[in-house]
Amino acid sequence: MIFGIGTDIIEIKRIKKAIVRNPKLLSRLFTEQELDYYKKRNMNAQHIAGGFSAKEAVLKALGTGLGPFRWKDIEILRLNAGKPMVKLNSKAKQYVSENGIGDIHITISHSKDYATATAIAEVSLEREGMVIEDLLLQADEEVRRNIH
Repeated sequence: MIFGIGTDIIEIKRIKKAIVRNPKLLSRLFTEQELDYYKKRNMNAQHIAGGFSAKEAVLKALGTGLGPFRWKDIEILRLNAGKPMVKLNSKAKQYVSENGIGDIHITISHSKDYATATAIAEVSLEREGMVIEDLLLQADEEVRRNIH
């Protein structure tokens, strides 16, 4: 069961300009592990923009916006084959636990000018059974008949 979906798109040149204007921006937005990945990619702005877009997409999938979190509470890491994955820290980790959110899937893409990401947050398996049961209890008799 899906908890939420988020998508984001950003102009790569916007990220380039922001980095030039504020060199400390990267250390404010990204964890050391994320920065290590970008260093291996020669600090290429398209990868950085993709990571930023992925964080925004996760926030949208959670339905919160940045408000309760810090940028580093959401990490976009890569598995050995390069597949991006979401790791949550601090308040974001607490939020998903308290709201019955399980896995968060992420995909990132970019062209010459834009980077985009889409995130899908799933309801945790433990919570999914409860949600379906609650819906059945709340449904009127006709709806219950149609479900079965």
